[in-house]
Parts: sequence; structure tokens; C-alpha cells
Amino acid sequence: MSAVKGWKRESLGAQLKLIRNGYSGQQVNQFTNFPVSRIETISDGTIDLNKVGYVDFIPDSYLLQSGDILFSNINSLKHIGKVAQVSEGTKLFHGMNLLVLRPVEEVDKKFLFYKLINAKLWFEKVAAQAINQASINQGTIKELRIELPQQKPEQTKIAEILSTVDRAIEQTEALIAKQQRIKTGLMQDLLTRGIDKHGNLRSEQTHEFKDSPLGRIPVEWDVKILREVSCGGAQNGFFKKPELVGFGYKLINVSEIYQPLGIDTGHHKVERVRAKVNDLLKYGVKFGDVFFTRSSLVLEGIAHCNIIRDIKEPTLFECHVMRIQPKKDEILPEFLTLFCQSHIARIFLMSRAKHVTMTTISQPELEELIVPVPQQIEEQSKIVDSVLSCEQVIRHSERERQKLRSLKTALMQDLLTGKKRVIPLLTEPQEAGA
Repeated sequence: MSAVKGWKRESLGAQLKLIRNGYSGQQVNQFTNFPVSRIETISDGTIDLNKVGYVDFIPDSYLLQSGDILFSNINSLKHIGKVAQVSEGTKLFHGMNLLVLRPVEEVDKKFLFYKLINAKLWFEKVAAQAINQASINQGTIKELRIELPQQKPEQTKIAEILSTVDRAIEQTEALIAKQQRIKTGLMQDLLTRGIDKHGNLRSEQTHEFKDSPLGRIPVEWDVKILREVSCGGAQNGFFKKPELVGFGYKLINVSEIYQPLGIDTGHHKVERVRAKVNDLLKYGVKFGDVFFTRSSLVLEGIAHCNIIRDIKEPTLFECHVMRIQPKKDEILPEFLTLFCQSHIARIFLMSRAKHVTMTTISQPELEELIVPVPQQIEEQSKIVDSVLSCEQVIRHSERERQKLRSLKTALMQDLLTGKKRVIPLLTEPQEAGA
């Protein structure tokens, strides 16, 4: 029996009326009326119907039912025990390399689903491991001991609370995706059409445009290469990287370039390095410096761009990073960064990268990047402010999503263990010891 009054401790097997492997028939390369699950179908913890396979025919006995739980039992260790639940109205057949777990009627299906999410570390621990793959058999899965309320209404109420938080997370994620699309479209417009002196987005119907290597741009804009708008061109970073230490100068590396809000050298995870005063004079970071990733294991990692947002103490930048110091009377560092983060700039820079053991881009190649330059600094500032306003909305939504995820984690810890009870919330009061 469970230590929680009114709860019981039983095996997972006792909560299932079916556990089995999927259909092993040959999949085909065209759409049919028989979609089947694959490992990637549940890769994000939900049923993704864009990641299914198809077969010419499959017996109806493999048609998944509402509430069925798909379980990853053969995969890399970090994916072992991953689950997703079939929702009402989903047409999907049970395919290879996933188990289906069908709960008994006496247990709330959604409650059991959340219990399995909570048990993932246990599944990883008991899985049999090979070199690149892990597996867990049906017998071991059924041995999992779980605690659950004796009364199904209590299970259902717990599942309802967690499902409500899940829906809030999904709605927030959909909002973030929409805001990201708005930002992408806004950047495309602002970086090709700009903002006139009245604060309006230009169009060729109302404003003068001209041809350029970047396509049609406003006549008030120039086109220059990156070398022309920088002080001394691109500079490679500190290449004799000493042993990293817990004191000394801070060091910007590639990971800092990926920070979404700009590079903040006050971040507690920024590395430190021993260096000479002359190194600080040559590689010392200044406010407004723009940095690019110079080398990466993959092409997509090349020439990512970011700007120094804050400097709290002397900081260097390392050899896998290149620096551009913009001529601030011609181009705002924030505007340059915005353009270099755009799809247009990324495509240009990746096309000039070289790959041997690592993918790299050289200083001359980076300096050849073609950059649009509004002649008026005020217009550059308006463009930057417009995008930053959009980003602030996105960051707010992302913070809300993180709060909801933290709330869900706390609720799962409390509600799925009986630490906090939901009996007062039940429509028909249940006795705690029933």
C-alpha cells in the first residue's frame, strides 16, 4: 500500500489491458489511407501527424484508440521511455519500433500518461544499453511500481489540472510562433523598404526605388561591403588560448554568440582566461562590437552574428570568433547586427564558407558581405527600434511559457505523488481514506 492515505501502490502492468509491438509491414513512399506511427512521430512528446509513415494495408486491430499511449522502447538512451498519447479523433495505426500501452477502464488514461512522463528516469535506468542504442522489454515496463489514488475521480481531477496547464503552454507556444512569423515578415520589409521621414513603410507606389546587388532598395539607401563600414575590417580572436581558470579576464566564445538578447559579459557562465595586458589591448571587447562565429562543425553554425550588449569588466574574444567594429557615424552596430542576422546575409555567408575538418569562413570572405546602408542614422534607429519592440513581445511570451513549464513541473511533483490532494476540488466529495 502507498504511504499516502487513499492511494495505492501497484505495478504498471496491473493498469494495462494491452501492451504490444506495432505492425511490421513494409512502408511505402506515397500517401495512403493507412498512416502508421514511427519513432519520430512522438519525438516531441505529442502525436505529430506530419511525421508518420504509410502502408498499403494494415489490419483494423492496429488502429489506435483515444487514450492509447505510444511508448519509445528502442532508441538512444535519452529518448527511451518517451511517451505520447492519442487524442480523440486521431486516425493513426500502430507501426514499428513503438509499443502501445492501453490502460484499463478503472484508471484515468490521462492520469496514467502523466505518471509515465514522471517515470522516464526510471525507464532510462533499467534499460539495456548497447553501443548506440538502448531498449527496454515489455516485462520490465510492467514491473514499474506506481502510486495512484484509489478513487478514479481523484485521478481525473489531477489529470484535468495538468491538462489545463498543458493547454496554456500550447497556446503560448502557438502565440510565440505567430509572433516569430510577424517578426520575420517585419524584418524582410524593413531591411528592403525601410521607413520614411513620416514613419511609414516605403513602397514603390509612393516612393522612389533603385536597382542594387540586393534587389530594389530606396534611393535614400547606399549599398556597401562590410569592409567599407568597419574600422580595419574583420579581426580574428585570441588564438593562443591558455588554460581556462576561475579568475583572470573574461572570454567570449562561440556559445555567447547564440545568446538571444545580445552578448552580456556579466553572464555568470562566461569563461575566464589568463592573458597579458597587450592581449587585452588587441583583443579587448568594446561596447557596440559585432561578433561572428568563424568556425563550426556544421555549416549552419557559421557566421552567426551578435552584438555586445553590456560590458561589466575587461573581456577578450577567442579564436573561433571574428570581430567587426562598425563606423558608427555611417552605420549603427545594432542595424548592422540586425541585417547580418537576416536570411539574406546568412545565405551569402554560408555560401562562402569552406569545409575541411571544420567549416570556416575567412576574414576576406566575411568582409565581402554586401550591406544595405540607409543614409540617415535616424532611419536606421527607427528600423532597429521597430524590430526590438517586436522582440520584446516575443521575449515576454517566452518568459510566460517558462513560468508555465515551471508551474507544471511543480504541480506534477506535488499532485502525482499525493503530496497535495485535490479532494476539495471534486464535484462529489470523496473520503480521503476511501
